[in-house]
Amino acid sequence: MPTVALSASFVRQVQCAPDRKKTDYFDVGQRGFMLEVRSSGGKTFYQRYTDERGRERQYKIGPADVVSLDQARRKAKQIVAEALLGADPQQKRREMRAIPLLRDFIAERYLPFIKTYKSSWRTDETVLRIHVLPRLGHLALDEIKTDAISNLINTMRADGYASGTMNRVIVILRYIYNLARKWKTPGGENNPAAGLTAGPDVQRNRFLSEWEAENLVRAIHADENRTAARSILLLLLTGGRRNEITFAKWDYIDWKNRTLLVPKSKSGRARVIALNQSAIALLTATPRIDGNPYIFPSEVTGKPSASLFFPWDRIRKRAGLEDVRLHDLRHSFASFLVNRGVSLYVVQGLLGHMHARTTQRYAHLSQETLSDAADLIQQVVEFPAQTQSPSS
Repeated sequence: MPTVALSASFVRQVQCAPDRKKTDYFDVGQRGFMLEVRSSGGKTFYQRYTDERGRERQYKIGPADVVSLDQARRKAKQIVAEALLGADPQQKRREMRAIPLLRDFIAERYLPFIKTYKSSWRTDETVLRIHVLPRLGHLALDEIKTDAISNLINTMRADGYASGTMNRVIVILRYIYNLARKWKTPGGENNPAAGLTAGPDVQRNRFLSEWEAENLVRAIHADENRTAARSILLLLLTGGRRNEITFAKWDYIDWKNRTLLVPKSKSGRARVIALNQSAIALLTATPRIDGNPYIFPSEVTGKPSASLFFPWDRIRKRAGLEDVRLHDLRHSFASFLVNRGVSLYVVQGLLGHMHARTTQRYAHLSQETLSDAADLIQQVVEFPAQTQSPSS
């Protein structure tokens, strides 16, 4: 273990001693500070120190082609000072390295956990994949601050996302950190999403007019992603929920009774979706993929698409309906039926609602229907009234 005056030129020129795998060169002016030189040519700075229990430890500072000699000296002095004050530099490093990246915590802990009880876990997965992971996934849990989440929400707002979508991002992140703290995951002690909100989630119902529906159908038929287009058209034809259609399997179809089984709906119960002749024709024309049980598998992965956002966004823009959400097709399905005289009770059954008040929110009466209803009063009351004059 030779002792030398480490200098920048020495670090550049020194070679490993002949017939040895590595040689340690200790600095004459800074106790415990050393340069390890390997026969392969690799050079690494280290600092040896004694911990509070009197044990000799060695701290790897970094490779000499990345860390300069001056930087390594400063780090070495910091390590010795921490050790003298009772801290263990190695322990601090181990603690930092134990903190998972957000993307790893989501993949290894969060998603496996929510899959055990949450029927809408695919929605969480989609929200995280589209909005959160691209911006925050590479950061460790303790690196994500409130400002970073606020910036993410501001970006989503500028991109035109609804308050409901932004609030969902915040709620999911808040829950992730609550679980991290509950499970005593390193880096999860503080919750950067606590107290954040994207503003009120304004409830709005958008209903298609008949001519808008016609434009939409034309745009659906023109879309290049035929699998996604067919699933969107089936949503409009049945009033089904997105996941009820995108995750539908061929063996869920009862061709004789014209129904589509939903093994577990949003309410947690099984239900059946009634299929009209147009829906049957669409399904009959949909090609099957050998060995794939799904009706509408992704053309890329072969699995159902948890989100139809991109094909839907393309279709609605082509139809001139940029303010229409995919879920508005379900609202419009109910509206079309109610305006043709179908009772709320029947519409409730078609939509799979457990409570009539939920169906009432979907049941939009068009102005034409309201005007026709108002005209019925003329059968009882006329204007001007046909009355006798006072002199008669």
